[in-house]
Amino acid sequence: MIKENLLQRILSSDELPTLPTVASQLITLTSREDATLADIGELVSQDISLSAKILKVSNSAFYSFPQQIGSIKQAVSILGMNAVRSLVLSFSFLSMKSGKTKSRFNFEKFWEKSLTSAVTSRLILDEVKGADIEEVFVSGLLQNLGELILARSFPEEYDKVLQAVEDDQHDTLTAEETVFGMNHTIVGTEVARSWGFPEILLAPIQYHHNPTGYTGKNVNIRATIRAVYLSDLLMKILFSDKPEVYHQQFRKEAGKLLGLTAENIESILEQVHIKVKEAGTYFNIKIQPPHSVQEILQEANIRLSLINLDYDQMNKQLILTKIHLENLTRELEEKNRKLDNLANIDGLTGIYNHRYFQNVLEQECKRATRNNSTLSLLLIDIDHFKKVNDTYGHQVGDFILAEFSRTLQDNIRQYDVLARYGGEEFVIILPETTVADAFVVGEKLRTIIESTVFQDKREKYRITASFGLAGCTPATEDNFHKSTLISHADQALYEAKEKGRNKVAGYSPKKKWFAF
Repeated sequence: MIKENLLQRILSSDELPTLPTVASQLITLTSREDATLADIGELVSQDISLSAKILKVSNSAFYSFPQQIGSIKQAVSILGMNAVRSLVLSFSFLSMKSGKTKSRFNFEKFWEKSLTSAVTSRLILDEVKGADIEEVFVSGLLQNLGELILARSFPEEYDKVLQAVEDDQHDTLTAEETVFGMNHTIVGTEVARSWGFPEILLAPIQYHHNPTGYTGKNVNIRATIRAVYLSDLLMKILFSDKPEVYHQQFRKEAGKLLGLTAENIESILEQVHIKVKEAGTYFNIKIQPPHSVQEILQEANIRLSLINLDYDQMNKQLILTKIHLENLTRELEEKNRKLDNLANIDGLTGIYNHRYFQNVLEQECKRATRNNSTLSLLLIDIDHFKKVNDTYGHQVGDFILAEFSRTLQDNIRQYDVLARYGGEEFVIILPETTVADAFVVGEKLRTIIESTVFQDKREKYRITASFGLAGCTPATEDNFHKSTLISHADQALYEAKEKGRNKVAGYSPKKKWFAF
């Protein structure tokens, strides 16, 4: 088929999927420079079913917002224009069914893999510092849109593509080129362009198999393309019969293309099977829950060790291996639970530790940047704690630390994060909290600590604490980094202690500090 003729036939085909009205109007609306969040909220609200789905995802762990979102207008305000557009397009495409003509193309499996790619794309790009993750989900979802278009428009011809891939004659792209004279990246790009998709959504469809082929200067588009490409490798770890090959390739190219560290990559691999399973629930897609990457690689190693065994040996070995694997899985689950606690919980006080605090603060800074919201930090130091240890002994000191932690935890919000910063220093992350509101929290806690009697079996003890406060709106600050916020809170804490302790002091860029 001649390329131009084929594209024309596709664009005029009765089998070409059409965008739902709201999705089509939303693409047009968001392409206008004068579009407002109110306009978008009003448009999406017209579709009650779609609105309900968006609210469900907005209030799920997919976004993990601390407050409940009760309306589409509120969702648009908190999530932003691009995130809402991505959700609308995602639900619109996930609702598309097979064409009228029967085909070997498995539409349910296609959307299962597409949703997996969407989730993994977002998970990958979230590890890239400063990246915008709002568009990458729908980019990962639609990267193979051209396959869907070809399978619906030319079902008989596409069956030949599927047969060639099944017989190991060609990979998908080569088989499509042989049958159609072009592959699904071109088809998907041209159809999406006819629908009015912006470049941020077109480019990943065009370059997801060739991530270095994009020569544009938009760093956000380049990062999105590369995350979508890597998501395909990650999906093959989960679903192919050669996971160890794609595992090595993913590790190598994740560092090369996006500069991900070994720690970033481990974080992705540890979470991917959980996130994929959750996404199926959020978007109402039946997904066969994948095993963890660790289990998949273990099973692959076992299969390799069985290649040279005869049938009887293999059968016996498989039974023993299955029993061993089940036992190992149970042991791993238990050890992982224990490791989570060891990694994130301070052994003495039972609250979060310094390592967990640093990770959560990084995430909260990213969220505050995306939402253009405020974030505050309270750094707390028990006054004259050395004197407590010297007078009563370290056992009493440990008792004070544990009870002090419990008192703080009992008097903050559920979504505030309390951690032990080190020694007798503690820190509280206050999401979406202004400096003025954070002062109210600090003063309340200071008063409670001052009036609390800590009593063990022998004596009663009274202590006070000093509080250093700092706040920020990351989206409005140039070269913002979490270490700056911590440093400001630390300077304020120093001033609180210098001014006599048992005080709340806050950082000010002009005065360097201010006491309340």
